[in-house]
Amino acid sequence: MKRTLFPLFGLLAASISANELHSPDGGISLQYDTDESGSLHYELAFQDQTIIDASMLGFEVRIDGEAKNLSEGFEILKVVEGQSDETWTPVWGEESEIRNHYTEQLVSLQQKDSGIQMNLRFRLFDEGLGFRYEFPEQENLGHFVVTDELTEFAMTADHTAFWIPGDYDSQEYDYTESRLTEISSKFDDAYSDNASQTSFSKTGVQTALMLKTDTGLYLNLHEAALIDYPAMHLNLDPDYLVFEAWLTPNAVGDMAYMQAPAHTPWRTIMVSDDARDILASRMTYNLNEPCKIEDTSWIKPMKYIGVWWEMITGKSSWAYTDEPASIKIGETDYTQLKRSDRHAANTDHVKMYIDYAAKHGFDGVLVEGWNIGWEDWFGHEKDYVFDFVTPYPDFDVVSLNEYASENGVELIMHHETSGSTRNYERHMDAAYSFMKQHGYNAVKSGYVGNILPKGEYHYSQSIVNHYQYAVEKAADYEIMVNAHEAVRPTGIARTYPNLIGNESARGTEFQAFGGSRVHHVTILPFTRLIGGPMDYTPGVFEMDISKLNPENDSHVNSTLANQLGLYVVFYSPLHMAADLPENYDRFLDAFQFIKDVPMEWSKTVYLEAEPGRYITTARNEKGTENWWIGNVNGADARTAELNLDFLVPGKTYTATLYRDAEDAHYLDNPQAYEIEMLEVTSKSTLKIQSAPGGGFAIGIVAD
Repeated sequence: MKRTLFPLFGLLAASISANELHSPDGGISLQYDTDESGSLHYELAFQDQTIIDASMLGFEVRIDGEAKNLSEGFEILKVVEGQSDETWTPVWGEESEIRNHYTEQLVSLQQKDSGIQMNLRFRLFDEGLGFRYEFPEQENLGHFVVTDELTEFAMTADHTAFWIPGDYDSQEYDYTESRLTEISSKFDDAYSDNASQTSFSKTGVQTALMLKTDTGLYLNLHEAALIDYPAMHLNLDPDYLVFEAWLTPNAVGDMAYMQAPAHTPWRTIMVSDDARDILASRMTYNLNEPCKIEDTSWIKPMKYIGVWWEMITGKSSWAYTDEPASIKIGETDYTQLKRSDRHAANTDHVKMYIDYAAKHGFDGVLVEGWNIGWEDWFGHEKDYVFDFVTPYPDFDVVSLNEYASENGVELIMHHETSGSTRNYERHMDAAYSFMKQHGYNAVKSGYVGNILPKGEYHYSQSIVNHYQYAVEKAADYEIMVNAHEAVRPTGIARTYPNLIGNESARGTEFQAFGGSRVHHVTILPFTRLIGGPMDYTPGVFEMDISKLNPENDSHVNSTLANQLGLYVVFYSPLHMAADLPENYDRFLDAFQFIKDVPMEWSKTVYLEAEPGRYITTARNEKGTENWWIGNVNGADARTAELNLDFLVPGKTYTATLYRDAEDAHYLDNPQAYEIEMLEVTSKSTLKIQSAPGGGFAIGIVAD
C-alpha cells in the first residue's frame, strides 16, 4: 500500500497565508499552501461547503538512480494569476460552440535542499477544478523516473460512489453503487472475468468516479489530456476516506519516464448540486489543446450497421475454418483448409449488409473477421498474429469496395491487434495505405487479450503512447479511429477529432455475455462519457439471445424503447445499429427512429438526471429547429415530466413518441412499445412513463 498522510483538517482554512483562487462565478474556491515541513496541500470548497479536505500533492521520483521525495521541503517562489474566456468550435460534438471560461494560478515552487523546481497550474471553472504538475527546464532536473504520484483527494464523508474496480487492463465492468467504506467488501462481486485484467487493490477504483454526498452534492474525479503518462486510478484509504492517485506501472514497476520540460495530465474535480451540470460540463475537453489537424473536412459522423452482432452472440464466427489450425502469416495456405459455413465475413453476406445499409440510409458497414489469422489468435500471446492486409479467400476486397461505392455506402475496417502493439506498429503504415487504396476511411481497432510486449499493461505509459501514435498516424492518412479496449478517453478528441469513438467500458456486447446490470446505462454518461464519446453499439431489438444462438441463454437487460433512447442520451459521432437486419424488419416502425435520429447537434439540454436512476436528454439537430429527446431508466418504473420550453416560442411541432407500453419490463416484456404522434409547442408539458430498464425516444420536427 502507498504511504498516506493523515489529512490535516482545517489547516488551510485556518492559515492566514493560504493562497486562494475562485471560479469565475465565485461558487468554487481553492486554497493551497505548504506546511511547516514544506509539504504541499490543497482544499476545495463549493458554495462554502468543503468538498475536498486538505490533500497532499507531490511525487516520489528517481533521479540518476537515487530516490527523491518531491512532496516536502518546498517553498512558494511566485504565483502568476490569469484568466480566459473564449469560445471554440468543435469539429463534432454535443453543441456547435463550447465556452472555455476559467481563472488560473501558476504556482512556482522550489525544493530548498535539492533546488528542484516544480510548478502547479490550477484552473478553476464554474463546474470544477483542473490542476497539473509542470517541470520547467532547469539544471537540477533533466531525466527522471516517477515511481509514485502522491496526489490525494480527501473526502469529507462516507459518500455514495458509482464505481468499477481498479484494473490495469480492463474497464469492462458493471458499475457498483455503494458507500466508500463498502468498496472493499463489495470488490469481489464487482470484479467479473475478462480477457485481460489486473487488479491492484480491493479498495482501488477507476476514474471517472462519480460520487454523491448526503448533502446532495455531486462530485466527479477524473483526469484530462492523458498524454505520455500512465492512466490514473484511485485507491481509497478507508480509515481516513482519502483517495490516492494510483498510476498504472510498466513491466518493471516504474510509473513514468519524464524529461524536463514536461507536465502531467490534468487531475479534475467536478462539483455541483445538480447532476445535470456534471453531464453538461465540457471542462475535460477545455483542458486539452486545440485541434492540431489543419483540414478536418474528411472527419464526418457516421451511422453504421455491421457484420458483428452475429459473431458476438455466437451465431456466426470470425474464423474462416473450424478445423484446429496453427496459423503462420505468410506460410499458411488457406485454400487447403475447409471453409466454415459460420464464417460471416464472406463476399455475398457482406453484400447483403451493404444492400440493407443503402436501403435504410446508413453511412457505413463494419466487417469483422475479414482478414487471415483469426483461427488461433487469442490466448497464445503471438507477436506476429495479423498483417491487416490479407483477406480470407471468401472476402473479395476489390469487388466489395466497388459494390459499396456504387450503393453510396462506406466499408469500415477492423484491426484486431490481439494486444500486440509492436506488431500493429510494424504494419501500421501498410495497413492504413491498404485502407485508403480500397476506400476505407474509418477503422475499428481492438486490443483484446494481454498486451505484448509481455509485462506491459493496457494503461501503462508506453501503451498509452501507442494508442496516441495510432491516432496521429491515422490523421496523416485521413483515417478516423474507433479504438476498443484502449485507455479511457480524457478529452483528447478535441486535439485529434479523428478519434471519433472508443469503447473503453462495458459495451452492448456484454449483454450477449451474460447481461449487464439494468442501471448501467444511467451511469455511463456520468463516468465513461465524461472523457469523450463511446462506441456503445446500441439498437438491439431481440433481447433473447438464444433465438440467435440456442447455446447462448443471455438476455439483454433493456426494453426496446430504452435501446432507442440511447441514441440521444449517449452522444457519439459514431453510432451503430447493432442488431441483425431480420430483427429490424420485425419492428420497422421502431427502427424508423434509428434511421431518422441525427448525428450532429447544435445544442444539448439535460432535462433530468440522477446517476443510477434516470437520464433524459434533449438535443437540437444541427442546422434545423428540430429537437430529439432520449431517456434511459434504471430498475424502478417512473414517470418523467418534461417541460418543452426549449422549443422556439410560438412555433408548432409534430412530436413522434416511442415509449414503453404500460406492461413493458426489461425482463419479461421488453419488446412492448407504443408509438404516438402529437402536436407540441414551447408551452407543452409531457408526462411519460418509463418501465423498469425502459426508456423513451422522441423526434420533434418543426411544422
